[in-house]
Amino acid sequence: MTHHSHSHSMKNSLLTTFLLFCGMAAFSQKKTPHIVFVIGDEEYRSEESMPMLGEILHRELGAKISLCYSVNEEGIIDPNRVDNIEGLEALKTADLMVVFTRFRALPPNQAKMITDYAESGHPMVGFRTATHTFMYKDNPEMEHLNNDWPAKVFGQQWITHHGHFEDGNAPLTDVSILPNAKTKILNGFEPFEAYSWLYHVDGGDWELNGDAEPFLEGKSLRSNHEMNNRLDKFPLTNPVAWTKTYTGMSGKTARVFFTTLGHPFDFKEESMRKLALNGIYWALGMGNKIPKNGVNATAVSEYNPNNSGFGQKFKPNMKPMVIE
Repeated sequence: MTHHSHSHSMKNSLLTTFLLFCGMAAFSQKKTPHIVFVIGDEEYRSEESMPMLGEILHRELGAKISLCYSVNEEGIIDPNRVDNIEGLEALKTADLMVVFTRFRALPPNQAKMITDYAESGHPMVGFRTATHTFMYKDNPEMEHLNNDWPAKVFGQQWITHHGHFEDGNAPLTDVSILPNAKTKILNGFEPFEAYSWLYHVDGGDWELNGDAEPFLEGKSLRSNHEMNNRLDKFPLTNPVAWTKTYTGMSGKTARVFFTTLGHPFDFKEESMRKLALNGIYWALGMGNKIPKNGVNATAVSEYNPNNSGFGQKFKPNMKPMVIE
């Protein structure tokens, strides 16, 4: 490399750094953050795990917490209602959007509040099924949100996983730190065995999108892809947590933290709670505020979630929690 081209590339990288820094809608640490949870999945009890995280963040940061749930006409939480999430207007003043939704077919005005936020350059955090946030069938105007949107924003779309097997009875994924991983999100994190079966996001015909930097990987402890000799396409190890950026049509760049973990029993593990909370601090640009042993992950109230599963496995007659 000639001296000339080297200095040119250095200028370019400095310019990129400068633009990235200026483009990020930085959260001012002088105020308390407003964190909005977008909750709506009928499989993993996000209506129990996300408020638990919200309570901790309210205690630790004094954060204003808005919890937006799938509710029915009576205002009762109903994760099977895929066409309604109440309270998304809160995103207009949010400093962070946390998404744990699955195959939602929201009315266009509700979907727009989510996608407008994504374009704002403000940070985002996603859990597990947010790789398939939306599912619009027979709706050409909305179907770009099914796969393209989560792949660009969060780093991947829904592809496949290694199989359910005795859900909630035994861990199915061994979670470990990748060699060379350097992020304050790992402060206080200890490897653990997760109840989440491993999602495929990288390898074979697929790769993580954009500038995703994985720092945790999972190894599937039982795999139907292994039984069917498909490990060439869907290897037994895959990233389970990464950071990335998302630059939307506005040209504003957002920080993104994502994990494919999220089984309700995973959050009983202190390491899982630390991963989630540290990731939220990092997304807010508060990595320097993460203690050496991680954010205090002690739950505020008892966390005793129902197991994963479809149908009526969620707790009935739950009213939306308000954290004040």
